[in-house]
Amino acid sequence: MEYLKEEEEGEREPVSPTGQFLNSEALSLCVLGVLELGVPISLDDSQVESLVKDVFLPTNPRFCSIMVEDENGEKQWKRVEVKIKDHIKIPIFPSGLSPKTYDKYLEDYISDIVMEKLPVTQPLWEIHLINYPTSNPSAASTIIFKFHHSIGDGFSLVGVLLSCLQRADNPSLPLTFPSAPLCSSSNKDSRSSNGLFNNVSKIFSGVSNTVSDFFWSILKSSLLEDDVSPIRSGVPGVEFRPVTVSTMTFSLDHIKQIKDNIGATINDVLTGIIFLGTRLYMEENKEGSSKANSTALVLLNTREFRGYVPIKDMIKSDSKTPWGNYFAFLHVPFPKLTDDYSKLSNNNNSLEFVWKTREIINAKKSSLGVYLTGILLQILKKLRGPEAAARYIHGTLKNVSMGITSLMGPIEQMTLSNHPVTGLYFMVVGVPHSLATAIMSYNGKVRVAIGAEKGLVDAQKLKSYIEKAFQMILKAACDT
Repeated sequence: MEYLKEEEEGEREPVSPTGQFLNSEALSLCVLGVLELGVPISLDDSQVESLVKDVFLPTNPRFCSIMVEDENGEKQWKRVEVKIKDHIKIPIFPSGLSPKTYDKYLEDYISDIVMEKLPVTQPLWEIHLINYPTSNPSAASTIIFKFHHSIGDGFSLVGVLLSCLQRADNPSLPLTFPSAPLCSSSNKDSRSSNGLFNNVSKIFSGVSNTVSDFFWSILKSSLLEDDVSPIRSGVPGVEFRPVTVSTMTFSLDHIKQIKDNIGATINDVLTGIIFLGTRLYMEENKEGSSKANSTALVLLNTREFRGYVPIKDMIKSDSKTPWGNYFAFLHVPFPKLTDDYSKLSNNNNSLEFVWKTREIINAKKSSLGVYLTGILLQILKKLRGPEAAARYIHGTLKNVSMGITSLMGPIEQMTLSNHPVTGLYFMVVGVPHSLATAIMSYNGKVRVAIGAEKGLVDAQKLKSYIEKAFQMILKAACDT
């Protein structure tokens, strides 16, 4: 089945600079969006094709385009015919197995599609329909959307998924979202009598943080690497190694309870939990490694307003929430374990991971370092070409131990063509580090996905330590 009309074929648009960086010889990233359904997929082939043609493809012309180079070597999006059958994958597993067994089949299947490159001769997306139950609560089937990151960032692509879904309680009503994104800051302006002093102090602090962050970012992207540890192999080409994707679920109410009790943001709490759980895992696997120099790249959405809007509004030239890739990285060092970790659950030491994380992130948010880095990339592109800028970003990703990105999902449960969506998560893949985490809220829950290098990181053990860290921080917060 074809989607584009003949007169639309061949139309071209320039690829954004960031889109060129993310689809280059040095770097090729994809985003996986995973929907878990409460019932088996009951659509036949023609219904699937109709749904893709009528609902998915019209959301953005990028899904009907391939990336090509013009006579000057500039990359452009070129409209082409879309043969939908080439983009739909339906794996066949043995029948009659237990959900636990299908967990392993799904894990291996996701690992395989992470490693496979999207064909450059067709639009850069795929949809995988897995009609087998897994042990995740109420997951009778699974749909995996794989998009190339050059099409857009997680915010854009999740927005596409959400535009194809409806509210389960009332399809005529729009989906609603939390009032603030997971990565927002809750700091309020000071109203004290020495406000002028505070404002001057903030200016100097911002300038100092900007200079420090910018030059630190350059060093971390070129010369300084994190220590080799149980979560970082430091081996070149790690992005080409097999990955295990595992997930865990937390109550959003519990996360909010921790946030309110200790005066932090949701993002502070979740990042602190991940840091503490990872440090515990590192220490268990290699004594002393919990004090290794380890850094996370925390993804920052740089759009002026971060709530989701209809896709037709995102692609407008004056949109405050534009389609595309609008993100920057914050280098956030892992807090280190300073005490016997067995004592952490008996006092407030576990909360230090949240407080320290909050302190670091707030300081970096007051700096303009990420924007100066963006200017640097544009200069690199102009003087040395897009591949030089892509190599710089590759170094930024390669020299750290972990990536952390987060997105907010709708408050209500959703349906896809009358199939209830019981679970929702995403993951950025193809990154040149051994451990990546992605956080997403949905229907009163927070889903944390981890992508771990096989043979180095034991994803299930790391998952158990992150869950343990959550319980420790929850207990400490309730005791304060």
